[in-house]
Amino acid sequence: MTTVLGRDPRSGRVIRVDIERGFIASVETSSDTAGPDLPWISAGLVDLQVNGYEGHDVNGPEPRVDEVESLVLALRSVGVTSFVPTIVTASQDQILARLEVLAEARIRDSAVAAAIPTVHLEGPYISDQDGPRGIHDPAHIRAPDLSEVRQWQRVSAGLVGILTVSPHWPAATEFVRAVVGLGVQVAIGHTHASNAQIHAAADAGATLATHLGNATHAQLPRHPNYVWAQLADVRLRVGLIADGHHLDADTFVAMLRAAGTDRAHLVSDSVAIGGLPPGRYEMFGADVELSRDGRISRLGTPFLAGAALSLNHCVARSVRLAGLQLRDAIRLATANPGHVLRGTRPHLGRLRVGAPADVITFDFEAGDDELRIREVFTGVPAR
Repeated sequence: MTTVLGRDPRSGRVIRVDIERGFIASVETSSDTAGPDLPWISAGLVDLQVNGYEGHDVNGPEPRVDEVESLVLALRSVGVTSFVPTIVTASQDQILARLEVLAEARIRDSAVAAAIPTVHLEGPYISDQDGPRGIHDPAHIRAPDLSEVRQWQRVSAGLVGILTVSPHWPAATEFVRAVVGLGVQVAIGHTHASNAQIHAAADAGATLATHLGNATHAQLPRHPNYVWAQLADVRLRVGLIADGHHLDADTFVAMLRAAGTDRAHLVSDSVAIGGLPPGRYEMFGADVELSRDGRISRLGTPFLAGAALSLNHCVARSVRLAGLQLRDAIRLATANPGHVLRGTRPHLGRLRVGAPADVITFDFEAGDDELRIREVFTGVPAR
């Protein structure tokens, strides 16, 4: 049995977690207040949107199983014990190849299967307009096709669990309803849809909003617009990138207050050059620059070209941006995204008896730029 001690972010009390055979055997909270030398403790971080990190890319031209295994280890080192690989807009052949590799990696390595509960398809059924399109390749943006979705599920043994769609397409409502019927959660994102189209998608079963406030037009009508519509619809759980670049402090605060800490969750949306040294890189066929503070910009422009910071940075920066208590920031990156995946992993993001032993300890003080990870425990250790 392994015993882990740490400070509870909710109370400051000492928590003792006993781990046995890959599961949490007991969780006990002491009546004593922990000293400052004891690290904080929480469930492992859960990231619903990861394109890559530390040079490892799930959207590379030649996907490989060992690349997926390396990505799992890289994210584990920064406290992310569960994540959803995110495949972006591409040809059907490219999407199928990436899904096949992710499925094979889960079969070959139990640690990968434990870390990756499902896959997120961000596109290809999104807006082709500049702004909402983001940096997705316009050559592969297309109308929703249920036969493609069924083919994704066949080659991956049903691994696709989240699909980002723009509901501006004709027959989008029927498509959303059919996809939900296949057991896939639909997220609204990369969209220029009308308010009525967004609410119709929610009527049909859409339950998520992908990195709200990003992948939008540079200028929007005061009202109505598709950002307000997604915030207003309480059926949509809202993903937010809290790196300080994708949303400024006021916007992040306003969105978080509108959605509430029950309905919101943090995502990193990190890409392959995330976690690498500052400098110039090529990404998605374009030259980009990674700054020291974690901003990725198209070279020579002020425009964002992806996210570089992992979720442990986003948690810390959300404290700074919104004045959150640590307990609330941790919840936005553990229990709340875990709730989205409750159908496949009921205890994900929580320290509960019987849950897989995904536990982290870390140091953090107000003003810090990241959670400084001390130890990471997982139900299935890496080989």
